[in-house]
Amino acid sequence: MFKFESGPNSDPYWKTPSEEWNGTQLSWINEPGADKDFNSPQKPKSKDCIPARWITAVLGCIGFVVVYGLKVNLSVAIVAMVNHTAVAEMGSHHGDDHGDGHGEDSTVKEVKEDPCDVGGNKTKSRPDDGPFPWDDNIQGLVLAAYFYGYIVTQVPGGAVAERFSAKHVFGIGALCNIIGTLLFPLASKLHYVAAIFCRIIMGIAGGVTLPGMHVLVANWAPPAERSILASTVYAGMTIGTLLCMPMSGVLASYVSWEAIFYVQGGLSLLWYILWLIFVFDSPSVHPRINPEEREYIVNAIGGGSKTNKEKPKMPWVSAFKSMPVWAIIAAHTCSNWGWYMLLVKLPTYMSYILKFDMKSNAGLSAVPFLCMWIFTVLNAKTMDILIGKGIITTTIARKISTFTATVPPACCLIAVTFVGCNTDLAVVLLCIGTTLVGGMYSGFLANHIDLAPPFAGTLMGISNTVATLPGIIMPSFIGYMTHGNQTVEVWRIIFFLTLGIASFGASFYLIFGSGEQQPWAKPKQNNDNEMQK
Repeated sequence: MFKFESGPNSDPYWKTPSEEWNGTQLSWINEPGADKDFNSPQKPKSKDCIPARWITAVLGCIGFVVVYGLKVNLSVAIVAMVNHTAVAEMGSHHGDDHGDGHGEDSTVKEVKEDPCDVGGNKTKSRPDDGPFPWDDNIQGLVLAAYFYGYIVTQVPGGAVAERFSAKHVFGIGALCNIIGTLLFPLASKLHYVAAIFCRIIMGIAGGVTLPGMHVLVANWAPPAERSILASTVYAGMTIGTLLCMPMSGVLASYVSWEAIFYVQGGLSLLWYILWLIFVFDSPSVHPRINPEEREYIVNAIGGGSKTNKEKPKMPWVSAFKSMPVWAIIAAHTCSNWGWYMLLVKLPTYMSYILKFDMKSNAGLSAVPFLCMWIFTVLNAKTMDILIGKGIITTTIARKISTFTATVPPACCLIAVTFVGCNTDLAVVLLCIGTTLVGGMYSGFLANHIDLAPPFAGTLMGISNTVATLPGIIMPSFIGYMTHGNQTVEVWRIIFFLTLGIASFGASFYLIFGSGEQQPWAKPKQNNDNEMQK
């Protein structure tokens, strides 16, 4: 029951069966033949109902529900906010200013003349009017404003989270989004410039959330559970869209457009209280975690979650010379073009082309994201099982998931434009395409942690900075392409462009992507203070 051990650099030591130490100099025997292999950390049989790492993952998931829900609710709300009649009249009086020489707004004209505008869910040609006479260009600016701020804080957010507190970086970023959401109706009533400014501030705060969460996942996710834990957390992006789109449609239809922001912002405050109470930066500083679970995570990660070690400095030159890093950037950026299109412009497409009203538009827009969430979880679990059994490597898993999330969805978007008036088939294709986008959570979005666990937040900040550019460019580009010309032919051109962008990103990642930790990201054993350039 007690075993006496000593090592070359240790004093004699008595160890009791209740103590554990994952070292090479000490060992103990609880029962005959019960020798343990400490080199392969085993999952603890925790006495807790829910392991702390899963509490962190679930609250992180809800956090992304908040952040992404408050980001995309405007894409539904803006349909109820705009005074479409006033916009049409502005088009008739200022046709030359908009490149439109017709006496009637051609967007409305196209919708009226569309042969598919009959039956069932289809409704009148023009949505109900809101208070704001914002034309397509102003709408594009308001929708894109979030990304103007979002791009600024990606890298700083990751660096601050790595060196200080990922919990508070993410939490404060989300809290600022909540406050901005509550203030947005007032800003909109002041002037559309005030609305743009409010969304930019929200974007600045939201920009730190993804790299901040990446640091938190790196601190809490053992390699054997990395795909499923990361996918659980980042699935909140999908669930946020899934919940907030139909909720926004219902609130706009039965209450008011302002209720979208007040109700969703108010409910989000409840999450922030739970976040402060139950989430901690790492297992090492968690006061209530089961000791077995703490030991399991720390050993599996290699001590990376301990806070008493000096934080390493980012090897910038080595990182930017790394082709696997550039592979992530390429895949992330190209994938986001299609992803942001689905987030921001899917309600517009379903309203103008598929002719669904506000309530149906919001509900149907959410159906593809429900399928995406289910696929995200199933794909992550499948990849973890295949990696665990040695059937595929981490590199292969990341490449399969990334390809699945990029090229097939773009093909589905193109197919939608060829189904004519068969809106049921169009919805099925949109569901399939959006579902497959869920592969990104087990693909390039989890890849930063594979390449460089100590610098996962900074790498996420770098890739997401570049990947935010589609969010800035895409709404204005589509607004320009479809202004006065909301037709299937125009959208087909947009979707073919999306396929080309997705194919480039997927090809680059398949060639240069990797799931192995890079040499420049490994700790220096002989000289902890010496860092690469």
